[in-house]
Amino acid sequence: MKVAGIYGWRKYVVRRNERLRTTWSFRFALVACLVVLAWSTRHLWTPAVASALVCDQSAEGGDAILVDNFESNYLLFERAAALRAGGVGPRVWVPTDMSRDSDEPNLVSKEIVEVMARVAQLHQPELIAIRPIEPISFNAAYQIRAVLQKEKVRTVVVVTPAFRSRRSSFIYSAVFGEVGISTRCVPVFGQLTPDTWSETWHGILQVAEQHLKLQYYRFYVLAMHPVAGRV
Repeated sequence: MKVAGIYGWRKYVVRRNERLRTTWSFRFALVACLVVLAWSTRHLWTPAVASALVCDQSAEGGDAILVDNFESNYLLFERAAALRAGGVGPRVWVPTDMSRDSDEPNLVSKEIVEVMARVAQLHQPELIAIRPIEPISFNAAYQIRAVLQKEKVRTVVVVTPAFRSRRSSFIYSAVFGEVGISTRCVPVFGQLTPDTWSETWHGILQVAEQHLKLQYYRFYVLAMHPVAGRV
């Protein structure tokens, strides 16, 4: 009783708790099970992950075709040539880097575009010289819009790499839509598709990068659209 009298006051100052914690072996086993589950079911979820980056395709006729030429992808020129041959649009515009010394296209970029257009049999594409200002895709859209307005284009069909196509569609729809220009999207696949991207590290890195850029433009650049830098 004497001990209880001496130490009984401690219950008003401190208390003792018991905690249960999982072991490292259990944590490792749980992670291993999740990895095995994800790997064994990858054919179910990997197509959906990549498809979230792809715009809804619409190749209906327009006033012009825009080649989303920010990655120098030959397949875009090939697809644009096929679309124009099919009557989708009579004119084709290709953005390219602007020269440092003038408002004309950079000579190297111009030559690259002309070579790819010639091989793809895309005759007489019209170049739009772009001044690279961050965020590049967003500000490039305003520079392209100025040309389309001047040429009185009301509907443009954007030919773009598949895994950046949803981002491009968001950007062009927002910027062009301000002045009443309708945008349609044609995604172009290369070696990587929604069914094959997870088979290589290159494909995994590309899809991860495009997801990050998509969220950056969707939730930051376009959300700050009224105060974003314009040319």
